Amino acid sequence: MTRSNALETLTDLAREARDKAGQLLASDRKNEHQILAHQEMLMNYRQEYADQLQQLMMSGIDPVTLYNYRQFLMSLDDSIQKASQALRQQNHKVQASKKNWQQEQQKLTSYTTLQDRRHAQVRQQAARQEQRQTDEFTTNRAARTVGLHVVGSED
Repeated sequence: MTRSNALETLTDLAREARDKAGQLLASDRKNEHQILAHQEMLMNYRQEYADQLQQLMMSGIDPVTLYNYRQFLMSLDDSIQKASQALRQQNHKVQASKKNWQQEQQKLTSYTTLQDRRHAQVRQQAARQEQRQTDEFTTNRAARTVGLHVVGSED
């Protein structure tokens, strides 16, 4: 395997790793948004239920209904707390995925830069070779022209 092919292989592998890291990051962010939406839904539901309880307390409520409302509100509070914890964990996961994607992107950028330099070096070598051939052709032509004039002037 030549240096160029090896570098192209590394670049392709780095691109694939970066793309996979990007997909994971997108998935983690989607999960984070879903958890946040769920938490917000629970909080809104809790607020509505608390408002209902407040209205019932103002108009009079029996002890069993009051107990049931309070138990339900406590279970909502527990669910909200669990959603908050899940959101924090998912946020850490998103940050780790983001860092991984950035590292993979940096690796790809490094390989791409090396590959670009290698291509520029090859183009420069080809240009030098072409210039040498042009110079050699011009020198040979000039030498033949001078040689013909020298031979022609002797006649």
